Amino acid sequence: MKQTAFERYAPFIQEYIYRKGWTDLRQVQIEACEAILDGDSNIVIASGTASGKTEAAFFPILTLLEQSAPESVGVLYISPLKALINDQFERLNELLNDSGIPVWLWHGDAPQSMKRRALKQAWGVVQITPESLEAMLMRHPGDACRLFSDLRFIVIDEIHALMGEDRGLQVICLIARLERLTGCRPRRIGLSATLNDYRPAMAFVSAGSGRDATAVGIQTGKRTISLSAESFVLPQDEAGSFRVMREYYNFLYDNSHLRKCLIFANSRNSAEKIIANLKEIAQERGERDVFRVHHGSVSAELRRETEEALRDGEGPTVAAATLTLELGVDIGDLDTTVQAGAPYSCASFVQRLGRSGRRSGRSQMLFVSLHREEDGSPLDALPWELLRSIAVVQMYLEERWVEPYAPKRKPFSLLAHQTLSALMANVELTPRELAQNVLRLPPFADRISAEEYRELLRYMVEQDFLQRLTDGGLIVGLKGERITGHYSFYGVFQEEESYSVVAQEGEIGTLAECPKVGATFALAGASWQVLAVDEKRRKIFVQRASGVRVPSWSGAGGSVHARVVKRMRQVLAEDAEYPYLQPSARTLLQRARELARQQRLLERRVLPRGGRAFCLCPWTGTKELQTIERLLSCGLKAPLKVLGVVNRRHFLIVESGLEADAFVRELRNIEVDPDDPASVLPENHAPRVDKYDWMVPEPLLRTAFLYNQMDIPAALGVLRNIGSDC
Repeated sequence: MKQTAFERYAPFIQEYIYRKGWTDLRQVQIEACEAILDGDSNIVIASGTASGKTEAAFFPILTLLEQSAPESVGVLYISPLKALINDQFERLNELLNDSGIPVWLWHGDAPQSMKRRALKQAWGVVQITPESLEAMLMRHPGDACRLFSDLRFIVIDEIHALMGEDRGLQVICLIARLERLTGCRPRRIGLSATLNDYRPAMAFVSAGSGRDATAVGIQTGKRTISLSAESFVLPQDEAGSFRVMREYYNFLYDNSHLRKCLIFANSRNSAEKIIANLKEIAQERGERDVFRVHHGSVSAELRRETEEALRDGEGPTVAAATLTLELGVDIGDLDTTVQAGAPYSCASFVQRLGRSGRRSGRSQMLFVSLHREEDGSPLDALPWELLRSIAVVQMYLEERWVEPYAPKRKPFSLLAHQTLSALMANVELTPRELAQNVLRLPPFADRISAEEYRELLRYMVEQDFLQRLTDGGLIVGLKGERITGHYSFYGVFQEEESYSVVAQEGEIGTLAECPKVGATFALAGASWQVLAVDEKRRKIFVQRASGVRVPSWSGAGGSVHARVVKRMRQVLAEDAEYPYLQPSARTLLQRARELARQQRLLERRVLPRGGRAFCLCPWTGTKELQTIERLLSCGLKAPLKVLGVVNRRHFLIVESGLEADAFVRELRNIEVDPDDPASVLPENHAPRVDKYDWMVPEPLLRTAFLYNQMDIPAALGVLRNIGSDC
């Protein structure tokens, strides 16, 4: 008789389930149990937020470890966030309490004493960030070999946050290097809550492993969704705009202050401004201040306090957050989530929606958008954020669609980074050995040619990042030693220069720019006055103050997929009513539809703007629109002369030497070489986009920009369709 998943688990796991009072297992846990215990493939577990993915992976993995103990650490858990590792550490400690299997933290904030004990025992589960794994493989390959010589499983959490990014490619490089170092071939388990098409995730998890992958999990489960969307229209006059902004913040306050609630904002500036205004309203009404801020420029300690307040605090707690709380850090059972503005992607919407309703099974999200009335073309008058919110919701409800994973075609920045790391680990390698060590790593194989790598190595030698010895071998050069000697080298994500903000109670967070002594600003949900500045140590010393001036941080917003923009166009074209729209949002959408029909915005891709300027609205995604902008500025020849292009996110304002009709007719005959960087870049211009691009020669940077940032074939298709409209 076939055993149930519960019966197959190790006794200490069964006892844990009894203690928790669980009456049954979730479907994803049953599927993962069978896939892990009965097969040998890599696995992607894709199921909704708070659906039990971690237990789905670890229950059968730990059962196998108990049945056949490895001679080293048996499980390596890789997470993109230290906070998520700390959260999972507590959960795994409780699970493993009676098992004899230890779990170890291994990241920048973990105690050195714990790391020493882990090295001594070399057994159990290690939880690590990509950066700490990079440091170990680069600085202490012997320790890595001792810890992981008989590694059985690698669990990669939140793979959707890694796929398509240099950091995700770095993880694949690190796993391949670890396998090569230890000679073991652990199975890989990827976890995610926002997958629709499993295939790209399966390819990502299995890259270079020689193993097939299978996928388990359910997308919908038993959870129901409750949605609501409202809009506020800002008039052009200052007094009217101020009045509507007060209505907007009062609306946010009334829909959050009595609940456990997350307000998601699309920027740090917006999160701080929202909380500053909600605190002001609480003070005016004489009500309790329950408002907090959580984003990357708030100190780790204050972020942890916010997470604990949401998870364990009595009564209501409201936190405005950016993507820092999109991922799976445990913040308990929220009553609702609010999206201020429109999410840029379906994936982000799914993550944010899933943060509420863990116990009730009813996820709730309120969308609140601002629309500013503007003069100009009819396109300026469209409520783009409301349209994007509706499009994202409808695509998920109708298709369960989320954005696909797009691997980077020319990751030269990461290639330079991994070259230095490999040389630090091996001390000296010949160019051939270096190519065998680095160029064969999965993110570079079949993407970077041998000639491109030779060009990179020559440049790195010329610039003293590498040094060539008399026998032809390569070692790290003086510049390379300075780079690799700093802890920031272990990470491949961009870090902005910042000042630490320090008050009497400790570090508050960071600012991108330094205010003057005496100035006040809002940070971490409080107001501060600058007492002194230490430029050498980049520290700002502050005391509490009043006022709500919000500092500025960099950030250009998110990228919108072409399919989302196409669905936005459909929202304008159709007569469908969406039951989640509140009165003002319904009215705003109806006005937008009437405007679109009156001005034929859906048929006319080009609209006059006065003189020889016109609006070009091809209804395509951010990447394609940015490519069109570059093509118009750089790649077109006479008579398609362009005097200027302004990007308004969803459309372009073009000033040309031709009238709009004549310009569009010429687009029919447009010819651009899709493999020539000059099509999208001026001569001698090589943008630095990724962290280590300054170690890459200009010709390769131009190639990287062309293939990583642009999509000429898609842009040309859009332009030719515009031409066929006339």
